[in-house]
Amino acid sequence: MAMVNSAQAHDAAAAFGTVGTAMVTPFSASGEVDYDTAEALAAHLVDLGNNMLVISGTTGESPTTTDAEKSELLTAARRGAGDRAKLVAGIGTNNTTHSIELARQARDAGADGMLLVTPYYSKPPQDAIVTHMRAVADATDLPVMLYDIPGRSSVPLEPATLAALDAHPNILAVKDAKGDVASALQVMSETGLAYYSGEDALNLPLMSCGAIGVVSVAGHICADRLAQMTDHVGANDLNAARDVAAGLVSLIDAIMNHMPGVISAKAALELQGVLPTRATRLPLLEASEDQVEFLRREMTRSGYLT
Repeated sequence: MAMVNSAQAHDAAAAFGTVGTAMVTPFSASGEVDYDTAEALAAHLVDLGNNMLVISGTTGESPTTTDAEKSELLTAARRGAGDRAKLVAGIGTNNTTHSIELARQARDAGADGMLLVTPYYSKPPQDAIVTHMRAVADATDLPVMLYDIPGRSSVPLEPATLAALDAHPNILAVKDAKGDVASALQVMSETGLAYYSGEDALNLPLMSCGAIGVVSVAGHICADRLAQMTDHVGANDLNAARDVAAGLVSLIDAIMNHMPGVISAKAALELQGVLPTRATRLPLLEASEDQVEFLRREMTRSGYLT
C-alpha cells in the first residue's frame, strides 16, 4: 500500500493550502466582470479563513468567461489575497490544446497551481483521459489538482487512472466530488495523491478517511468553521470535528441542495453586503426573491446573518 504519508500531505498542503473556496466571479448588473469587487472578495474570503482560492472553476462561471477575463480575474484575486492564500486556476476543458493554453496563461498570470477537470461532454475513455491530463500537466511546472466530478463531466476518474496519473511529478492531488468515499479511500491507500473534499456534505467523511482539506462552495460563508473542522481533524480530534460539521448541516444544505451553488453563494454574499449584486451570466439566472428569502432564514439560523 502507498497511503499518502505526512511528507506527501505536507507537499500538497504547501502547494495548494487546506481550506479552499471555489470563488464566484462577480458581475455588474450589466453583465461585465467586476474586477474591483473580485479583488475585495478575495481579500474577504482569506480574512474569513480560506488559505486557497480556486479562480475560474465552475462556481466561477468559467464556461461563460473569456480567456482574457480569466487572466484578469487571477490578477485581481492576487491583489486581494496577496501572499496569504494559494491561487489555483481552473484550466480544464474538453479541448486539450485549449487547456494547455489556459495552463500557460494561468502560470503567466501568477497562479500557484491548477485545477484540471475530467474532459466533459465528449466522454473520453480512461486511457485518453490519462493522455489528456499528462499533456496539460506537462505544459507548465505548476502543481496540478485533478477534479473528479462525474456528475458534471459524465466520466469518473477510475482508481487505475488515478494510479497512472500519480506517477506524473506535477500531479499532486485530487478534488473529489464523486460521492464515493470507498473509492477515494482505495486511491488514498494505493497512491501518493493527496485528497481534498469537493462536496461540502462529505467534507468530514472524506477527511476522516485521509483527505487533507476541502475545496468548498459553502466556504464563501463558513470558511471559519471549515478551518476549525480541518484543524480538529489534523489534531486527530474527530469528536470536535464532528461537532463543527453537525453545526453546518443546515447551512450546507441550503447553499448546495436547493439551487446551483454559484447562485446561492452569490445571493448569500449579497445578503451579507459582500457583493453589490447577485448577477450571473446566462444560462444561469440569479436567485429569485423566494430563494433569497430562504437563504436569509437559513443564514440567520446558522449565525451568518443578523
